[in-house]
Amino acid sequence: MSLAEDTRNTGKTTPDLIRSAAESARDLVALAREAVRARVLSEGKIDNAKLEAEQRAAHGFAWYATYAHALTQLGEYAARMTGEGRFGVAEDLVTGIAAAEYASQIAGGIPMSQVEIVRLSDMGLGEDARSAFLTADVEELIATRNTPETRASLAERMCQQDGAVTIGDAGLDETMEAIRDEMRRFGQAEVVPHAHEWHLANAYIPMEIIESMAELGVFGLTIPEEFGGLGLGKESMCVVSEELSRAYIGVGSLGTRSEIAAELILGGGTDEQKAEWLPKIASGEIVPTAVFTEPNTGSDLASLKTRAVRDGDTYKITGQKTWITHPVRADLMTVLARTNPDEKGYRGLSMFLATKPRGDDANPFPAEGMTGGEIEVLGYRGMKEFDISFDGFEVPAANLLGLEEGQGFKQLMQTFESARIQTAARAVGVAQAALDLGLRYAMERIQFGKAIVAFPRISDKLAMMAAEIMAARQLTYFSAREKDLGHRCDLEAGMAKLLGARVAWANADNALQIHGGNGFALEYPVSRVLCDARILNIFEGAAEIQAQVIARRLLD
Repeated sequence: MSLAEDTRNTGKTTPDLIRSAAESARDLVALAREAVRARVLSEGKIDNAKLEAEQRAAHGFAWYATYAHALTQLGEYAARMTGEGRFGVAEDLVTGIAAAEYASQIAGGIPMSQVEIVRLSDMGLGEDARSAFLTADVEELIATRNTPETRASLAERMCQQDGAVTIGDAGLDETMEAIRDEMRRFGQAEVVPHAHEWHLANAYIPMEIIESMAELGVFGLTIPEEFGGLGLGKESMCVVSEELSRAYIGVGSLGTRSEIAAELILGGGTDEQKAEWLPKIASGEIVPTAVFTEPNTGSDLASLKTRAVRDGDTYKITGQKTWITHPVRADLMTVLARTNPDEKGYRGLSMFLATKPRGDDANPFPAEGMTGGEIEVLGYRGMKEFDISFDGFEVPAANLLGLEEGQGFKQLMQTFESARIQTAARAVGVAQAALDLGLRYAMERIQFGKAIVAFPRISDKLAMMAAEIMAARQLTYFSAREKDLGHRCDLEAGMAKLLGARVAWANADNALQIHGGNGFALEYPVSRVLCDARILNIFEGAAEIQAQVIARRLLD
């Protein structure tokens, strides 16, 4: 008899308890919303000064809403898998542990970071709200599904699988599972044996790897077939990004720039621009890079200063850009620049499809009007980061995206959902890589006459790492499916990215802790995974910005 058929206490199954807890969490979030709105609204509208002053309450509310959404998706996953006859003991354990832990944190406090625990009282809610959340079903979920016994049982199953497969059925269909298997085989055979060497040498990912990825269709996953792509949805993007990032985040991120460029062109390009660029992106013939961020702007894109001045049939771009990933070997830059200096904020921005020759370490930017220097980084290597200076860099007027000025920010906004979904998928992959390394080391490391995985503090870590991966994965896949259905999903994508980034960092930290002193040695891959995980809470919207966006959307 599976745990899903167990009759513990009330006789309710794990899917039943999770769905009941999700309903209670949503009710609690509704109360929190009204409490926080009372603090940040003036005359029925969000007051920016009040929202800033109440960041702890507002961001805490975003985290509570994210947890409620995580419980909802865990419950929907469990119910769907039960209906398909695929909800076995591993799935019961991993979802039950995740849901019970999140329910406990909802009642007692959610970690926004290592030093910031948000509690109901921070949002103006008292014991009545907490008691209302802790229904009999929620109490049973907490008491029976996340216990020393269930965690030990999950860890035992993980040891039997030896880290070779994802813990618990991911809930994908046969096509997506086939794609996952293909990407995993590629990653294990071609990437994992070399990734740490590339990282330590701060070396580029070899072009042979990029060419192999192109042959596998990685760069054309979501590009329509009429333009040479595979015509698949964002769910496939998640599967591919997760598995390749599990092997090495640098490889998993190579497709990100192609995805952004393709979506920009699909959403805002002319028919001629689509026909010119999309087939080349899909085939891997050209490698794109995104050139948006500037020094001292960060997430404040409205204050960008890089200028693009029309001069006959060309635009001349002048300004500074920073944190540009993989620009040296890129052939195509999607550049955001200000074409109307009199139009402040977002409205004066335009997007350009700027071509350049490929460079190398000796001569990174062999293009007139363009120079740059490398930014040395802790992790997320393999593509390299650069500061770039433009001084009269010429772009044909025909390469203005959509041939209309002032549409750049709007065009970029159309890519935010996909970018955050993909970043969430990369985070899940990094979190899984950390679990793989931690589990393998815990099984091999002998102390006091036995493998350290036999010690509860170690097995507990591994069980919780697997449980949080499942929660983050379900949020991510749900966001992708919503996107594929044509639904607005900026909120869901933001939540997936917010939680996934925290899970990746926590898992990497715990995996290194399991390694002990060896984990602090550069020769061990877990040291790389820790560095790689850290960036996920920063790029594509820092955690604080992400929480702000979620809160504003829900409170408005």
